[in-house]
Amino acid sequence: MLKPGLYEQVINKEIDAELITLEDKFSQTASIDKAEGSKILAKYIAEIIEKGLDNVRDNGGDVVAQVDLANKIVSTIINETNEADFDTLKISERAEQLLALLDKKNSVLWLNEKAQVTRPETSIAQSSLFTGAIHEPQMFTELKKEIVSANRIDMLVSFIKWSGLRLIIDELSEFTKNGGELRIITTSYMGATDVKAIEELRKLPNTKIKVSYDTNRTRLHAKTYVFYRDTGFTTAYVGSSNLSNVAISSGLEWNVKVTKKDLPETIDKIKATFESYWNASEFEYYCEGQKERLARALKAEKYFDNNNECDYTFDITPYSYQQEILDKLEAERTVLL
Repeated sequence: MLKPGLYEQVINKEIDAELITLEDKFSQTASIDKAEGSKILAKYIAEIIEKGLDNVRDNGGDVVAQVDLANKIVSTIINETNEADFDTLKISERAEQLLALLDKKNSVLWLNEKAQVTRPETSIAQSSLFTGAIHEPQMFTELKKEIVSANRIDMLVSFIKWSGLRLIIDELSEFTKNGGELRIITTSYMGATDVKAIEELRKLPNTKIKVSYDTNRTRLHAKTYVFYRDTGFTTAYVGSSNLSNVAISSGLEWNVKVTKKDLPETIDKIKATFESYWNASEFEYYCEGQKERLARALKAEKYFDNNNECDYTFDITPYSYQQEILDKLEAERTVLL
């Protein structure tokens, strides 16, 4: 049964037949956009294929049977498009997933082929949500594993505390020493960032830092950690966690882990937005010799609230016993006058 409300649904035969019977309802439809057609139809077909593969499993079929059905779908596409190259996209009879490809000489596998490759606990192909719940991996443990498996890292964090940075500094140090490129954008907003943390980051090789000192113009409050991988399995964490101990360990922070594989447009937008900030004039390179400037900016933000154009006002009401005392004092003043 179709319920009243908003939709963005491909109209199949079932829905089409139901719409005809709903004479007391008004339906708004639109043609599938030509430019977006392949994406819209692919998502719709993906749902059907998933249901079909579940059906194979529910009827006693194993993964091999599911692979066979998937390959039949690919064969249909080959026949319809006359593209022989699609044949190479058929799933191998091994029915396995490639999880890593590493040079043995540059990894622990050189000494022990049975060693486990470090990878995040959560998928790097499917997006997920972190809520700080007990059953979920801690944010900082995932960040550590993302760091060691990335080729390039961008961080856009309004506050950077030493308490949080120290949890991942060893992995960042190893990452940059091995040639990994690290870029960080942060601010002096609210005076929350620690100079020690920025200084420790500055000492890392292959690391570039930009800071916004003008918080009247730029009140950046975003938190994004992006891990680019040459394999195409880029991931990004976007949410509420600044780089502090509580925020990435025990706090009830919400962060969405976005993957390039299932949300490529979102990753592209994150990348483009980061680049626009990186090239904006209000974000300045932090280098050796700017420690005092940063310290002054943080102190000014912390102790002088220049971001508010008006003073705070308070409506204070005394308790009854306090009011009685105030009345007596007022009476004494009146008598003396």
